[in-house]
Amino acid sequence: MEVEDLRTFVEVADAGGVTSAAQRLGVSKSMVSRRIARLEAELGAQLVSRTTRGIALTEEGTTFRDYAARVTAEIDTARETILPAGELRGRLRVAVPLSFGPTHFAPVLSQMARRHPQLHIHSCYTDRFVDLLTEGFDCAIRIGYLPDSNLIARRVGPLYGKFVASPSYIAANGAPETPDELLEHQALMQGTEVWQVTDGDQILNIRPQGRFKADNGVALLAAALEGIGIARLPNGLTDQHVAAGTLVEVMQRHPPPAAGIFVVRPPGQHPSRKVRVLTEMLIECFDAGSKS
Repeated sequence: MEVEDLRTFVEVADAGGVTSAAQRLGVSKSMVSRRIARLEAELGAQLVSRTTRGIALTEEGTTFRDYAARVTAEIDTARETILPAGELRGRLRVAVPLSFGPTHFAPVLSQMARRHPQLHIHSCYTDRFVDLLTEGFDCAIRIGYLPDSNLIARRVGPLYGKFVASPSYIAANGAPETPDELLEHQALMQGTEVWQVTDGDQILNIRPQGRFKADNGVALLAAALEGIGIARLPNGLTDQHVAAGTLVEVMQRHPPPAAGIFVVRPPGQHPSRKVRVLTEMLIECFDAGSKS
């Protein structure tokens, strides 16, 4: 029984389809189908059945899935144990934020690939909170203030930000100086989120209002530059514009508290060496002195 057949079956079971599993594994759909057929022939049992919505596990497949997942996890651990010190191989699937990822996290992933030539890194850049388990990711890099979840999170560094607006917006609407005044302005938001502001040693939660929303920080930056409203954005997106005078920092006496950069992974398992190495590299890059 081939371990790649077992791994492929687990991916098909978790992804709910051959196409999604093939994308995760980086192989063709025909290869996935052949592996599943070969595994079913060896077991003498049907593991999956095709439906109009994709793939459904049979009763035997549901039972076998957990065993196959444990076996592949144990084999991965064994392989990591006998590798030469520092060497990584296999595949790392990581979800990375689109707003900050290409400029700040992509270089770290590229360095990791250079240091470990046998490692395959598949990164997905999106500001959507992906479901690590059902979508087959080993981990995700997330920024900001993490909502409560059952994921295991490791903070790898701080993330500093500011409230900004364009000179044209300030000329037309004034610059807020207090949390109450901020509520009277147009906020550029990712959704219906709560904004945090500092008030001395306290952190206040406010609910801003605004007509422009986007799920991407770069889009919110563009709206701020156009004078549509006030944005709360990481320094890494705004510093050059503040220096150039195209954006102005507001609420300087009540800035947002420092957020964080996190590596999150599914619960109930020890982090693989690949995830541990990525975490260590991110900590090295985004240490406590960072002002990103």
